[in-house]
Amino acid sequence: MLTALAAAAALGIAYASEVWDELVPCALCLLERWPYRVVIVLGLLAAIAPRGLARVLLAVAVLALLADAGIAAVHVGVEWQWWPSPLPECAAPHLSGGSVADRLASMPARPSKPCDEPSFLIPDVPISMAVMNLLFALAFSALLAISLSPTRSKPTRSKQ
Repeated sequence: MLTALAAAAALGIAYASEVWDELVPCALCLLERWPYRVVIVLGLLAAIAPRGLARVLLAVAVLALLADAGIAAVHVGVEWQWWPSPLPECAAPHLSGGSVADRLASMPARPSKPCDEPSFLIPDVPISMAVMNLLFALAFSALLAISLSPTRSKPTRSKQ
């Protein structure tokens, strides 16, 4: 259940930053949220599943979190101008041909944010939302993997 709650908290923080801080997510930001949705479902299923199946479901959740960390790493690289975004949605819109009315009609209702423009949740702290997500996904996956690892040594009784 803690796994589902931690994943829901990550999504809640992202959504709250949109509502209260008016941060506009880019296409990569929105893509980074999908693994958390998967982890919520896996965590809820693991909470009601038998122990063996629950461990398998949580192991799959670790993989989903590592996939999210990979997406976040790509996003950080885009923000730091190491490479271009792999998503065409991250580029500026190309408006060509037609009348001004046609161009206005083809524009989205809400402007999107370029993926190479970092969003900062905490003012004056140069850690973007993508970097925070990368760190959170790595820490979350590591803690979940450690919690799933079998105990290496069991306490032994000494014969006296």
